[in-house]
Amino acid sequence: MASSPSKRVLLTGGAGFIGCWLTRRLLEKHPDWQLTNLDLLAYAGNLENLRDVADLPNYKFVQGDITDAKLVAQLMADTDIVINCAAQTHVDRSISGPTVFVHTNVLGTQILLEAARQNTIEKFVQISTDEVYGSIGDHTNRSESFNETSPIRPSSPYSASKSGADLLALGYHHTYGLPVCITRCSNNYGPNQYPEKLIPLFILNALADKAVPVYGDGLNVRDWIHVADHAEAVCRVVEDGRPGEVYNIGSNNERTNLEITKMILGILNKPESLIEYVTDRPGHDRRYAIDSSKIKKELNWQATRNFENSLKETVLWYQNNTQWVDGVKQRQSAMAV
Repeated sequence: MASSPSKRVLLTGGAGFIGCWLTRRLLEKHPDWQLTNLDLLAYAGNLENLRDVADLPNYKFVQGDITDAKLVAQLMADTDIVINCAAQTHVDRSISGPTVFVHTNVLGTQILLEAARQNTIEKFVQISTDEVYGSIGDHTNRSESFNETSPIRPSSPYSASKSGADLLALGYHHTYGLPVCITRCSNNYGPNQYPEKLIPLFILNALADKAVPVYGDGLNVRDWIHVADHAEAVCRVVEDGRPGEVYNIGSNNERTNLEITKMILGILNKPESLIEYVTDRPGHDRRYAIDSSKIKKELNWQATRNFENSLKETVLWYQNNTQWVDGVKQRQSAMAV
């Protein structure tokens, strides 16, 4: 599809962290495509993330909710490809308030799927997460990994809601023939990430000489991938992914949370005495690990970013973009009122 004629793309959640990187990559690769970004601009959505593309003639922003069936139907009537990146994503928030996660991640996805079915779209790409697989092994046992046929065993309201959305998408494919693809990616990092996430939170706390809160013993393991690599992988699925298929996206870069913490403190020349071990969260998965050989083989994709260098670049970005960080904090305060 890389050399295909103009397409009309509806990207949901495009003002969020992963969404803004995907927006820019799609517009860069396909300048003849028309891209509509539907985003509610909830706490993690931020139009500052898209300042550089806001005035492009083939880009349009629409503020709205994916659970608004009337609005979704209107937008879907002029759409060839749907990429659903809209979601409530933070595990801690899902534990304290799961209802909104089910509403957005499950009901919202179903509304998008139904509108896509009614309008016979060419492809529907559902952006999911490796968390749907649950935990596998620990920091001492890294011999196993999940592939696309591994059973789904979510451990939190967040991952359960994403699992439900995945199953709905596959159900629409098998029942109605809707051309659905699902991507399941490991932990993302990079510029523009909302500060409640581990890496930006620890960077900003360390810069302010505040305690860096590490859950439990800090030995939970995650595979970290730069958001630019993730965006390119999704583009490959949009272009050439086979309908009905799931594609794992990872970088084989497993680190414990404690390793990540110490790397950030080292980059900033901050003391490890800033580390504060806090009570572990309920249902905290010990290790995520996915096998992404399928997307490498079928779509010729693999992660290219060096983790150490990219982490340093990410730290530098947060240091140099205090205005962006202040803007996020101001929006947080305004929404809390």
